[in-house]
Amino acid sequence: MAKFIIEGGRPLNGTVRPSGNKNEALPVLMACLLTEQPVTIRRIPRIGDVVTVCKILESLGVEVSWTADDVVCLNAKNITSHRPEPLLCSKVRASLLLLGPILARLGKIELPRPGGDLIGARRIDTHWEGAVALGATLQFANEAIQGEVKKLKGTAIYLDEPSVTATENLLLMAALAEGRTVLHNAASEPHVTGLARMLKAMGAKIEGLGTNQITIDGVAKLSGVDHTLGEDFMEVGSFLCLGAAARSKIKVEGVNPDNYRFILKTFNRIGMHVKADKTSFEVDGSNIMEVRKDISGRVPTIYSGPWPAFPTDLMSVCIVAATQSQGTTIFFEKMFEGRMFFTDKLMSMAATIILCDPHRVVVNGPSPLYAAKMSSPDVRAGMALLMASLIAKGRSEIDNIVQIERGYYQIEKKLESLGAAIKRLDA
Repeated sequence: MAKFIIEGGRPLNGTVRPSGNKNEALPVLMACLLTEQPVTIRRIPRIGDVVTVCKILESLGVEVSWTADDVVCLNAKNITSHRPEPLLCSKVRASLLLLGPILARLGKIELPRPGGDLIGARRIDTHWEGAVALGATLQFANEAIQGEVKKLKGTAIYLDEPSVTATENLLLMAALAEGRTVLHNAASEPHVTGLARMLKAMGAKIEGLGTNQITIDGVAKLSGVDHTLGEDFMEVGSFLCLGAAARSKIKVEGVNPDNYRFILKTFNRIGMHVKADKTSFEVDGSNIMEVRKDISGRVPTIYSGPWPAFPTDLMSVCIVAATQSQGTTIFFEKMFEGRMFFTDKLMSMAATIILCDPHRVVVNGPSPLYAAKMSSPDVRAGMALLMASLIAKGRSEIDNIVQIERGYYQIEKKLESLGAAIKRLDA
């Protein structure tokens, strides 16, 4: 099993460019199933989850070829199966996104249970109810979701939660459904908008992008497309938190600042100083970080929530940054009851953290961190532990880094370019 060896405490300086958005890459890969024409996706990170999804598509008969390190071409003209490979599906949560396009294209599916991070209960009710509303018949049998549909028909659907993957699944189904579909309480994250932007370029008729009400007028068929992913804002946020916590100066280029208003506002609450221009961010860690209390003088609380609120995937790295800020902060993770359990590893590094319950932690800083041997529990917590190791005193080891590499492409090379002392060792 591969691991990272990190010599912490070194100053970091320089410029990085984020990879394409992982959470956009996975659904747009699935969208190739909706057309018989070639699809090209650019700025796609060749990370673990993307490679796994490409293998799943190949198991269905899709032709997949990498023409560059960040460019993949797909051709789903000759799909040979409606049942994805179970072992591959068990490795990624995104396999659930096969439900929509396979039903839309073939009219039947046998989808094995999806995998993904162990960060708490992850319901599929919204996916199920939406597919049924569009005319599909679904059941659980033989450890799989079995479904069929004669004709998808548009309708009004009220999502019981603004689920990102459910919104994406319904977009993929409704694009080829007969008539109009209106999604109420839909997710509005940039990667959802990215998928919709690609579908529109393929000929889909979609309105309401970036809002919580999306209207789709179904079309008879979709064409091929050449699509470029937006930047991964989780990677952008991770580097900004790292620069602040490491008392370093890091510039992140190739970003759309309009997508970061609430993220930057939240970072400001723990004392991070981020300078923004039209296409980049710069954090100067030489500025002292100090937690900004509420107007009444109370300890501030940082909540996660559906977009445009602070994203749950940035909770872990923000907690690490808060360990280096003067003051006390409460972090309230509302979405997943397993997200906060990685903090025991930060406590072993001497962080002053109280785990109140599965959803809340109290962080008091600044706390000098010390090296430790750890294992990455999931992709976001893994990045947070890597970040903590970079600012800790001494030599840290992180194993099970396949979890980190599922979401961050060649992260050790990007960190080395900033001056980090990090080595990747294969078993």
